[in-house]
Amino acid sequence: MLAVSAAPTISAKKPPGILSLIGDTPLVEITQMDTGPCQLFVKLENQNPTGSIKDRIALSMIEAAEREGTLQPGGTVIEATAGNTGLGLALVAGAKGYRVVLVIPDKMSQEKIFHVRALGAEVRIVRSDVTRGHSEYYQDVAARLADEIPGGFYVNQFGNPANPLAHERTTGPEIWEQMRHDVDAIVVGVGSGGTLTGLGRFFNRVKPRRGIEMVLADPTGSVLYEYVKTGKLVESGSWAVEGIGEDFIPEIADMSFVTDAFEIDDEESFATARELLRKEGILGGSSTGTLVAGALRYCRQQKKRKRVVTFVADTGNKYLSKMFNDFWMAEQGFIHRRPHGDLSDLISHRYEAGEVISVGPDDTLLTAFKRMRDSDVSQLPVVDASGRPIGIIDESDVLVKVHRDPGHFNDSVKNAMTDRLETLSPSAKIKDLLDVFDRGRVAIVMEGDKFLGLVTRTDLLSYLRLHMPEESVPPAREYL
Repeated sequence: MLAVSAAPTISAKKPPGILSLIGDTPLVEITQMDTGPCQLFVKLENQNPTGSIKDRIALSMIEAAEREGTLQPGGTVIEATAGNTGLGLALVAGAKGYRVVLVIPDKMSQEKIFHVRALGAEVRIVRSDVTRGHSEYYQDVAARLADEIPGGFYVNQFGNPANPLAHERTTGPEIWEQMRHDVDAIVVGVGSGGTLTGLGRFFNRVKPRRGIEMVLADPTGSVLYEYVKTGKLVESGSWAVEGIGEDFIPEIADMSFVTDAFEIDDEESFATARELLRKEGILGGSSTGTLVAGALRYCRQQKKRKRVVTFVADTGNKYLSKMFNDFWMAEQGFIHRRPHGDLSDLISHRYEAGEVISVGPDDTLLTAFKRMRDSDVSQLPVVDASGRPIGIIDESDVLVKVHRDPGHFNDSVKNAMTDRLETLSPSAKIKDLLDVFDRGRVAIVMEGDKFLGLVTRTDLLSYLRLHMPEESVPPAREYL
């Protein structure tokens, strides 16, 4: 049996060599996207061992804590994180033999959560819809855990001076050399503020007279853009981009370095990240979309050539189930299909596009069960060779057949499916759909003999959510 969440014994040997690969990431020029009169370069922080820029600060903060004696052998590393800092800490602290406990908001991608758990970290999931001072706010939860766990060390990336120091000592010098001492602007995001502050300090030192512009790209809903533009700290909104944007000004974030700022909404961020992959072959995460979108806006506004740098802050592998998933994007309203004005608009997976997971009547119940499990659905249409739906099979149908004898997993789907189908035409009304749901069924939408797809309760809820009437937006108010 596998042991989980056990703190490894610290070895007298050197930590794994993988830690030596943190930093020294490549810098490449964007050549296929419209950068106006500028040259735009991206630093590929997705090439760090856990796939993000946060590996740099994880190593810096752990080594600083060891030097200062705040982290002792056998201790527990605790942090509030959007995922990437947690990955870096899980790698670095785990390699050094510490127990790692991470407090992560519930909007983070499952890929990040699976990754940190695979590295041996313990994960506490908390609400992402609350702000500082709430008992479930992720930073407050992490601080409490550090007080409660013997030998606990709260990393506190938002107030840890070793965070910006990592960028001042490594990221900044790397960019300076890679750009051959010729750089005019750097576009950054602020999560903890370490990148902004560390780079600001370094470049103010090496190029004090002409200076280098520090441009902020901030998600819509974050308070930082408004703070830069007006000096006011307003109430935050919500955003889906992960890793950057805040509802407060982090302690280590020196906002005085920011010379300009751009506000980028989720839809533009995700579209830009997808375009970056298609046109440049670079697989970046959601914050990368925000940074590149901000950099492109900055570049296109310029009247003369400038050399601009931004970051591929983490790898898009962590967002394959979200930002790079067309169904998730459509469900969230970030991809817009041409509306038909009828019931077919509610279909999230269209049969003619090959999006419907189905089984044939002669497939086995084991095949049906595996497809349900792999696709995270509870029922499948049974479709014959001509593409006509002839039945529905769900988990209950399978369970009735196999609960006494698992050998019946080898039985055919046609012997277990329900052939009493609830079909509706595209011209049917929502009331007709609700009647189908009241009978405990899903609706099969047919246009004559043509199978269009299924409509479930979840599909209807998603459709209604996306078509909520827009409420009047209250004026932003300053915090007291």
